[in-house]
This record gives sequence, structure tokens and C-alpha cells, in this order.
Amino acid sequence: MKTLFAFILLAALALGGEARAQDTVAKQMIMIDAKTGTVLMEKNADELMHPASMSKLMTIWLVFQKLRDGQIKLTDTFPVSERAWRMGGSKMFVQVGSVVKLEDLLRGIIVQSGNDACVVVAEGLAGSEQKFAEEMTQEARRIGLTKSTFKNATGWPDDEHLMTARELALLAQKIIQEFPQYYSFFSEKDFTYNGIKQGNRNPLIYGKVIGDGLKTGHTEQSGYGLTASAKQGDERLILVVNGLTSMNERASESARLMEMGFREFQTYALFKKGDTVDTAEVWLGDAKSVPLVADRDVAVTMNRKMRSELKATVKYQGPIPAPVVQGTQVATLVVTAPGKAPLEVPLLAGASVDKLGMVARFSAAVRQIFMGPQG
Repeated sequence: MKTLFAFILLAALALGGEARAQDTVAKQMIMIDAKTGTVLMEKNADELMHPASMSKLMTIWLVFQKLRDGQIKLTDTFPVSERAWRMGGSKMFVQVGSVVKLEDLLRGIIVQSGNDACVVVAEGLAGSEQKFAEEMTQEARRIGLTKSTFKNATGWPDDEHLMTARELALLAQKIIQEFPQYYSFFSEKDFTYNGIKQGNRNPLIYGKVIGDGLKTGHTEQSGYGLTASAKQGDERLILVVNGLTSMNERASESARLMEMGFREFQTYALFKKGDTVDTAEVWLGDAKSVPLVADRDVAVTMNRKMRSELKATVKYQGPIPAPVVQGTQVATLVVTAPGKAPLEVPLLAGASVDKLGMVARFSAAVRQIFMGPQG
């Protein structure tokens, strides 16, 4: 076991999660770093809640997925049923009996939060909104949203249509990571359809903290909610708030929390995939050591104000007996900080090391017996 470094940095903890829970008027809240997934602050993040139109993110996810897989195209058109046309709440104002291009429907869902547009898409892709909602729940389970249940494509009030703030944040993170080619839809400030211009309801795309997504929500059951993402430099944060009492409170509280996140937290890159982290001694090999390389990027998100010791330790049973095959795991990098679960990263052999010939092995064994370990 070898400690590479021990230095004061920012601990990648859910720092102040308990204390900060009292610092927001939102009933449910979570903020995560978009790259590392580190939870920066949270309040009732695993409590089932009515997500309202924030659940449209799952509708959008399914559309993006089918676009990526080539099942549909942005130029495809979908018919508007009477049921879709009669849909209440926020609307894109599609006309019954018409056909609408998928690209327009996406903007209607994302920018205008159109319930009618959601129903058009659901019926067009699954035959009925009910079947589409079942597909939403199935897909949620597949991608790790174990608590979310969808009863419609819109977020229309239903006692069984539920999500958690944590799962909304995870869904937002997945959309950002997997569909960058479509993400720009979320930052469009307005969209005009059928002669009616409507602005994006996301308050963060207009304010000092410049957000670029994702989705608002509001019903009497849920209160005012927002699943948002913003970027400053290389840092991207995802925030979910719900249960706020007004549009103004949603705007001011989400901006305040985002500003706090960027002010107090930062992500540090420790190693990139393929970087040599250390070397390990090799026993009876044609090389005395083998480089240990990271099998992935290693980054830690930490609080600027609550610094504590961060240690990175290489662990392996050594010396490692030859032969050593390049690319096989021979060690583990363990990153620890007080109050944080250890981060373990496999370290791979960066080169192959062949076993010495019989004579050379015998000579090495004799040296070991009479002279002890060298180096």
C-alpha cells in the first residue's frame, strides 16, 4: 500500500446537506455536479412528489432516444387527435386534424410546455398516451429511476404519477450527457406556433446565473418546480427544486441556490484515463516495475469553504509476480476524505512484463535470500 499524496483540498462530500436543508424554502431540493454526480446539497431528495411538467423530461428522453436510434426523424409528422387538441393546461395550440412536424412538437414541449404536444407525441409513438406512460415507467426502471412512476406524458395531476428530486436530477444528467446534439432546444427563449409566440418558462435562462435547461413544472398539488442546469467555465451544476409558492419564488430561490453552488463548490481533475498514477514493483520479471494507469477519469467535487484532508492511496499485493499482461487490473487507487465514502478506481498495468528465464529467476531468488529486497 502506498500513499501518493495527502493534501488539503475540498472534500467531495454532501457537505452541509443536513444544515443546508433548512436554507431553502423549497419542499424538495437537490443539487449535483453534472460531471461527477456528487451531491452538493439536498433536502427531502428521496421523497416522492408530484413533478408536474418536470416529468415531461422523460417524454423528451424517449423522443431523443428514438431519434438517436434512427426510429424517427425530426422531419416526421404526427397527427393531432381531438383528445390532444382538447388537452388543458399549458398548450402549444395545435389544431385538431392537422399534422405537426416532430421538431415543432419538441419545441412545443420544451419551450412552451405544451400538454397537447405531449399527447400528440405519445399517441404517435405508442398508439395511446396510456401505453406511452407505461413505456416511460419501464424506461425509468431501465436507467435506474427506481421510484418514478408515470401515468401520463404531461405531468397532469394524478395521485400515482410521482418522482423524486434525486431521480429528476439523474434524468437531467443523463439527458445532458447522452444527447448533446439536441440539448440546445432547452435554451431557446421563445417559440412561435400557429401564430402564437410563447416564452420559455425557465427563469434561469434570463438571469445573472445563465442556465441552459431544462424544465419547469407547476400544479396545485406540486407547487412551483424547476429542474435546471447552468454552466460556468468547465463547471456544470444541476438543480431540482419543487413545492415553491410562486413563479417569483421559483426564480429567486433557484438563482440563489445556483449562485451558492458555483461560489462554494468546484470539481478537481486528479487523473485522466490512461495517466500513469504510480509504479508497482514486479517479482521475477524482465522489468523491475510496471506503470499503473487509471482506467477512467478521476475527478472530485469539493466544497471550497470546508476543506479537509484528501488522500490518494495505491493498494496492491506486491511485488506483483511476472508475467504481467498490459491492460489487466493489478492495483486500486483509493481516494478518501473525512465523511466521504472511499472512491475506488481500478489501476491497470500500463505495459506487459515477461517472466525472467529460469537461470535469471534462480539468480534473483538467491539474491533475495542472501541480500534481501533491493531498491
